[in-house]
Amino acid sequence: MGKLKSQVKPFEISKREVWESWCEVRASKGAPGVDGQSVEEFEKDLKSNLYKIWNRMSSGTYFPPAVRAVEIPKQHGGGTRMLGIPCVADRVAQTVVARHLVRRAERVFHPDSCGYRPGRSAHDALERCRYYRRALEACRWCRS
Repeated sequence: MGKLKSQVKPFEISKREVWESWCEVRASKGAPGVDGQSVEEFEKDLKSNLYKIWNRMSSGTYFPPAVRAVEIPKQHGGGTRMLGIPCVADRVAQTVVARHLVRRAERVFHPDSCGYRPGRSAHDALERCRYYRRALEACRWCRS
């Protein structure tokens, strides 16, 4: 007789997290991936599509499909560069993972760290440098 499979999922991913990730993906719109499915088409069978993503991610069986390659012109100068466009379902899955990583990493980042963090930019990093430079100059002035 065959053994029964455990109903316990190895990864704790809530359906709410998948839903919130879907809301982010829907808001950003985006082009269809290699499967040709648009955000609107994905939404037609939303409950089933989100369930599949949640089930596969939480069971550890999610595997991302190929991305659609699109050549886009370079911003400064001639030539093009390749841009990979994931399908809608994969964008939802990527957003779930990104949100998990942000929650975990934010706790250990230094408050002045600006690289690759949501809501922070290179301009913010430069402003922090200016702030510390002014503070250092003020300290030097006080000592003289």
